[in-house]
Amino acid sequence: MAQVGDRSPAAKLGLLDATMVGMGAMIGAGIFVLTGLAADIAGPAALLVFALNGVVTAFTGVSYAELASAIPKSGGGYVFVREVFSGPTSFLMGWMLAFAYMIAGALYALGFSSNFVEFVHLYWAGLPTGPVWHIVYALVVVGLFALLNAVSTEASGGAETVVTIIKIIILLVFAGFGAFAVEGGNLEPFFPGNRASVSLVQAMGLTFIAFEGYDLIATVTEEVENPRENIPKAIFISLVATVAIYLVVVWVAIGTLGADKLGRAGETGIAEAATSFMPTIPLLGEGAALIVFGAVFSTVSALNAVVIASSRVVFAMGRENQLPNPLGQISATFGTPLAAVVASAAVMLVSVLLLPIEQVGRVSSLFFLVSFVVVNWSVIRLRRQRPNMTRPFEMPLYPYIPLLGIALNLVLAYFLLRDDPFTLVLGLGWVAIGGAVYAVLEWRRPRPEPAEA
Repeated sequence: MAQVGDRSPAAKLGLLDATMVGMGAMIGAGIFVLTGLAADIAGPAALLVFALNGVVTAFTGVSYAELASAIPKSGGGYVFVREVFSGPTSFLMGWMLAFAYMIAGALYALGFSSNFVEFVHLYWAGLPTGPVWHIVYALVVVGLFALLNAVSTEASGGAETVVTIIKIIILLVFAGFGAFAVEGGNLEPFFPGNRASVSLVQAMGLTFIAFEGYDLIATVTEEVENPRENIPKAIFISLVATVAIYLVVVWVAIGTLGADKLGRAGETGIAEAATSFMPTIPLLGEGAALIVFGAVFSTVSALNAVVIASSRVVFAMGRENQLPNPLGQISATFGTPLAAVVASAAVMLVSVLLLPIEQVGRVSSLFFLVSFVVVNWSVIRLRRQRPNMTRPFEMPLYPYIPLLGIALNLVLAYFLLRDDPFTLVLGLGWVAIGGAVYAVLEWRRPRPEPAEA
């Protein structure tokens, strides 16, 4: 049992649980709503868009794997940066990462609300709906998963595993039926005209958020058994499995519905594709119902994953005394970072209620890209500073992999800002608030007494 003042959580998650944290976050609502939007920009080459994003993601994933094996502490990218950079730099890294996860949680909660209402209305029209009710449902689901994470890490990890497996099965059922209905002609012409390269990069920037999530695995490092070995394994398994599932789903969607129809359908593209070939399913009904059901599970598992991740970043910052000390404590009753969970959930709840969530969501994507750049640079810096450090997993082709990771993430960040420069203004505003918080905390920090002569 945890004792009052404990600073290390118990290791209760296995390799499967850690892998499902990553896949649960990556296979969120993104694959359901972004496939049609990508097809609208890139045509049948949307398949290549998802493949290339998988490659871009893999470079940073390798960096995360090496750092996690060398620094087996909870907190993910923040802990890695804290190891090699100054106090202000590591604080801002944690400040941005925690905010990005919390805003992602608010987005997932609202996505759950919309999908939940749509699914229930397939069978019962009496469920209250409207903007206010959507917010209520979002607040309730955030509260439920915050409660689950507050009382038991093992329960929240187990729930993540079960829910993620269910939604993987749903996508595989979709792909299994659709594989027999794919028409090769729907994949031609593969490239969208003369501006193919521009279209590809634009679509990659739009869909990159669907590949964010493997990094969450490193936020629970100390809660995973044998983390030096299992965390790198979980990162690679989650990345490979998720990209494979994405490619099969996108191939089926384009091959059955066609890129033009898929693009016109936009956010409902996968559901329309399912309607075109899925048989009636017992208890659920038409094929589109299965996709809506899958979207509900996807947003639920993604929400649970970011509740876990955001609270662990806050916990790590509290333990390093870069946030108030109570946030870095383990609850003696539950053995969880209770205060950090409550603080993270509170920000998510406020975000659902008050923030312009779509605009701030772009800031979240920007912060993820910036954090990936810094994590890749951390690998290089740590190699230089501590070349003899124990690294159970050591990346091949060093330093080309982290350098490519830095360059590619900067390219995607550029396209994100080029299309919406106000995102940069909001991002800099949040960083400025973080700078002020850091200055206040430093000012209030007790100073050591001068030694007597």
